[in-house]
Amino acid sequence: MKIGLSSYSLLSALQSGEITILDAIQWTADQGGEHIELVPMGFSLEEDPSLIDAIRQKAEEADIDISNYAISADFIKNGEGFENEISRVKKQVDIAHQLGVKLMRHDVAWRSPNEATASQFESDLPKLGDACGQIADYAKQYGITTSIENHGFYIQASRRVQRLIDEVDRSNFKTTLDVGNFMCVDEDSVAAVKRNISYASMVHLKDFYLRAASRNPGEGWFQTAAGNHLRGAIVGHGDIDMRKVISAVKASGYDGYISVEFEGLEDCRKGSRIGMNNARRLWEEATLEEGK
Repeated sequence: MKIGLSSYSLLSALQSGEITILDAIQWTADQGGEHIELVPMGFSLEEDPSLIDAIRQKAEEADIDISNYAISADFIKNGEGFENEISRVKKQVDIAHQLGVKLMRHDVAWRSPNEATASQFESDLPKLGDACGQIADYAKQYGITTSIENHGFYIQASRRVQRLIDEVDRSNFKTTLDVGNFMCVDEDSVAAVKRNISYASMVHLKDFYLRAASRNPGEGWFQTAAGNHLRGAIVGHGDIDMRKVISAVKASGYDGYISVEFEGLEDCRKGSRIGMNNARRLWEEATLEEGK
């Protein structure tokens, strides 16, 4: 098991120009991170391909793994648009290979909350499964495992993620399991993690503060599918029972990468540093009995 950081956690510093992605790699290593997950926001490997070799070299110098490459995608398109999106994502698989990663997360679909019904999901499922299967088959030549993350409201609940994985039915298609994102569709994180951890190729540790729908806290919060309120928190500071979540991950026998993802209101470097420290401490303190 290796604990590290998603570059998304440092997005505000990347977007402001305070740091570059190469700085982010070194900073993560300096905080004791054992890997960095690349989310191309605040930098672009398509616009600046020279960054690919620079990132690999920097990671080697910093003695840190590049764990996962995470991109957006949307296969709710028809005709030529559908085929073009598959071609675009395959080119991103090529970039993942050039980076030397063996894990890649791509999104699958986006629908508005009003459209994100169970019947709509079942209707879309064959098409989404076809797209994901094509991408997984393409990635297999590189030894890459592709995955869907539980986010975006439409395919965020644990059972929908499972349905898609079963539909794709490829050994190299799994889930990037984000322990916090289940809350966006009002699902208990501990129960959802236990339900989906066996499908995970990658684990994100993310925390949220939760307030009831009747207690609108105002600016800085967003609403769940059921109208409750969430705000990003430092891992271990929020309302998720992170001790039980991490115990459940540990009890499952999961031994891969764990990526801290911070999206709170605090300074991104402070939130990321404290989150990684808490993740290490909670992993060490976690008991197998508590995770059952």
